[in-house]
Amino acid sequence: MEPLKLKAACQDYIWGGTRLREEFGKESDLERLAESWELSCHPDGESVIASGEYEGMTLKAWLEENPDALGVYCEKFDRFPVLVKLIDAKENLSLQVHPDNAYAFRNEHDWGKTELWYIIEAEPGAEIIYGFKDTLTKEQFRFAIEHHTILDWVNHVPVKAGDVFYIPAGTVHAIGKGILLAEIQQTSNLTYRIYDYDRGRELHIEKALEVTRLTPAENPPLEPPVIREGFTAQYLKRCPFFTVQKITALESSVGYYDSFRHLLILDGEAFLEIDGKELPIKKGDSIFIPAGVFCPVKGKCTALKTFMSYTGVPTDRNIRIKERIIL
Repeated sequence: MEPLKLKAACQDYIWGGTRLREEFGKESDLERLAESWELSCHPDGESVIASGEYEGMTLKAWLEENPDALGVYCEKFDRFPVLVKLIDAKENLSLQVHPDNAYAFRNEHDWGKTELWYIIEAEPGAEIIYGFKDTLTKEQFRFAIEHHTILDWVNHVPVKAGDVFYIPAGTVHAIGKGILLAEIQQTSNLTYRIYDYDRGRELHIEKALEVTRLTPAENPPLEPPVIREGFTAQYLKRCPFFTVQKITALESSVGYYDSFRHLLILDGEAFLEIDGKELPIKKGDSIFIPAGVFCPVKGKCTALKTFMSYTGVPTDRNIRIKERIIL
């Protein structure tokens, strides 16, 4: 098996802009490119293989034919576990919340949604909403929604490029205008809107009241980066649903994981080398690397690497981990 370059599924929402087309080279007939789903097997927007022998085939269909490409850490999931997006917020997104797995399974017959944000670019004064300023009761939460004062209760956080926010299911949140970010999340499209700036879209107040954590959000500190000859790697998050690293590489070492890897190239140009062939990569590219594939990268680029790790895997599985330093 070889690395697969993917074409994203693009989404047009009322708050979206044009930067994904202009800055990241995304191709779509949509007027607004609010989101590009870079790694997705979700039926609302599936990634498609962009070149090579399997060009035009969806990643989901390819994985059905090549299940070993997922690696052993995906065995506990009943579907492809992660969805990676680029998001261009020209205007404010709704104030919203996502359910956890237990609520989603019971009420929606779907997965919940925990996510991670990596801020790629932010205009001066841009901010996100991240949890509440103080702990609320459910009655206070409902009163604030009904009397249109909810924005006074939430935590407004200024952001800049390079910031990272972990958003567990149940955390009230919103992306503010002027922000371009990468989102790594569970494979779910469940969103309960709480407030939408009077834009006329459906709200989901009763469900939000059931699932929202009524406490301030706590963003865990990042692990320090690991600097080695040729590249720098920093874990942004390790959780049962996904593991994410930020990688800056000049020339990587080679490695092996018991999981697929996905590279989302944020900047620079390089190439992946496999079996004597070269696969060029540049800003905006989305690459799926099957489990067990040795894949050096040469050149200078910055990327987010998403994969599944031992976190959350049952201990009685007795998996032998075989890994070395990789990009």
